[in-house]
Amino acid sequence: MEIALIVFRQTVVMFLYMFAGYVMFRTEKMTIKGSRDIASLLVWLVIPAVIVNSFCVERTWDKAVELFQCTLITVAGLIISIIIARLIYRNKPVEHFGAAFSNAGFIGIPLVQAAFGDKAVFWIVPLVALMNMLQWSYGVGLLTGEKSAVGIRHLVVNPIFAAIGIGLLIFLTDMSTHLPDVVTTALGGVSALNAPLAMIVLGSYLAQSDFRKLFTSAGLYKLCAVRLLIIPAATLAVFSLIPVNIEILLTVFIALSTPIGANVAVYAQLYDRDYPYACQTVAITTLVSIITLPLVLMLADLVLV
Repeated sequence: MEIALIVFRQTVVMFLYMFAGYVMFRTEKMTIKGSRDIASLLVWLVIPAVIVNSFCVERTWDKAVELFQCTLITVAGLIISIIIARLIYRNKPVEHFGAAFSNAGFIGIPLVQAAFGDKAVFWIVPLVALMNMLQWSYGVGLLTGEKSAVGIRHLVVNPIFAAIGIGLLIFLTDMSTHLPDVVTTALGGVSALNAPLAMIVLGSYLAQSDFRKLFTSAGLYKLCAVRLLIIPAATLAVFSLIPVNIEILLTVFIALSTPIGANVAVYAQLYDRDYPYACQTVAITTLVSIITLPLVLMLADLVLV
């Protein structure tokens, strides 16, 4: 019940941010170009800062082991999500992207932090990092239809890959204990922009959408079932077989079970796809997750504990 309340409270916060963006756009205080600029800011600055900041913890042997375990669990979870999304939405790039990738950063981080404390944020670092890298490569490839989008050159020059490299360097060299306060303060400040900016942009997208379609589309409800029920159920079945600390499993599972990530709309706008529809997928799954997340988490508590 406690986690259910945390989920509900965090979802309300997300929708308040979205409402602010909606009002800003409807009152013409924000333009389409302005929302696109904010989306670019998120991709090139804010999200990389989140990744680097997540690695700024003291290096210990236990932390290294936990990072390795979380990476393996994350890879398993992402493979499950991508396979199911590909099987169901092979020729629908926006739905494929949305079903494959959860909102691990915007909703997952504050959710697991509230549920298990600051230690849980470190446990989903591999998920946030790998998911963002896959969104930039595999996801962009889906949206553009270009196989070159998933090539090595594309990975090397993207900001997410660079952020992962910098973050790993900081962790492996234990550099975080020697970083000046001004640097860590700046990183923390930019990282804190993540959820508000992303959801404000989504609110501006919603202002351009047809609300009737949001609640009357059978396709959107099908997507909710895939992202919020089918994928978590399959993930839970696999996780129940993994002999790892229960809190770590639950942390990664929570992040993988969150609604569609806001980046599907961000990237859809950047690459000229149907971003109003992409925003609708985020909004409807976030709303429905108020019901589904507590249910799947109660089920996980029974299966994993």
